[in-house]
Amino acid sequence: MTPLDDKQLHADLAVRATRAGQEWREGLTVSDVRPLSGGSSSLTFIADASWPAGDQQVVLKVAPPGLEPVRNRDVLRQGRLMNALHGAPGVKVPEVYFSAAGKSKEVPPFVAMAFVAGECVEPLLEDDRTDALRERTRTRFLDAARMLGNLHRVVPAEVGLGDEPVVTIEDEINRWTRAFTTAPEDLQGEYETCAKALHATVPQPMAHVVNHGDFRLGNTLCDGTKVTSIIDWEIWSVGDPRIDLTWLTYFTDEARHPARPNDEPCGAPMIAEVVREYENSFGAKIPDLEWFDALTRYKEAAATALLIKRARKHNTMNPSFARMEPALPELIREALTLVGA
Repeated sequence: MTPLDDKQLHADLAVRATRAGQEWREGLTVSDVRPLSGGSSSLTFIADASWPAGDQQVVLKVAPPGLEPVRNRDVLRQGRLMNALHGAPGVKVPEVYFSAAGKSKEVPPFVAMAFVAGECVEPLLEDDRTDALRERTRTRFLDAARMLGNLHRVVPAEVGLGDEPVVTIEDEINRWTRAFTTAPEDLQGEYETCAKALHATVPQPMAHVVNHGDFRLGNTLCDGTKVTSIIDWEIWSVGDPRIDLTWLTYFTDEARHPARPNDEPCGAPMIAEVVREYENSFGAKIPDLEWFDALTRYKEAAATALLIKRARKHNTMNPSFARMEPALPELIREALTLVGA
């Protein structure tokens, strides 16, 4: 997108948001649309909203112009989810104020939501390692584990999500297997062998929950030691809760994620403590986590292979990708070991 295109998009958004927001606030005017860092699959902006009785900032999440607003670009679906979760006990998500459907690929849909103050940091991937940061990371991590348990207590049908298709455990394996088929050969490892081993050892499913799909501290906003909001819902689904739980525990020091910049601990709790906090919040013991640890490594290898493929194409390799690149085949071997293959 050229700078002129950016200006046109900002101006168009201001006009469309002003029009769409009239039912939310009579006399609403939206102005000064400007970029805000956010999810990688959509465009995120902040804007000034004013009306006769008040004013505040709003966040506009927009599907990328020129592409079909489907799958992880379906911002209206993300807005529907946040609406459904708003007010759920122990779960914090941005409040959605209003939205508008797209008119064409070039005039995409958007959702307008509350601006939530907070810091968005993935401690494991940061270079800084101080005692103060470690203590803050620990308390944030445990708060996130409790919030994930509360999220998974939400019954989809009871919040208007009963018509969502269920993503089975087998579906999850197949999704990341398809991703591997499009990845460069040097990043694939023994993915076909791993996929067969995962399918052959699938554990009994648990009751279906709302899954974030990429639940970690880097996809939350935090203030001090508390999580103020869960953000970036691009790949949410209804499925097995262990998908989210083992993804969160993979970003602990104990899991030794290959993207970490150094071996100094970031302060994350031990995995057993994270699981215990989650189980206390969720209200039940969670079985077969080792198998889902394997699936998590398979998923991480596949997802990162796609990101590296794109980075190679556009010459945008960053230090995290460079650390991950030689580690992807090893992630597959770890997964095979975890399932006993």
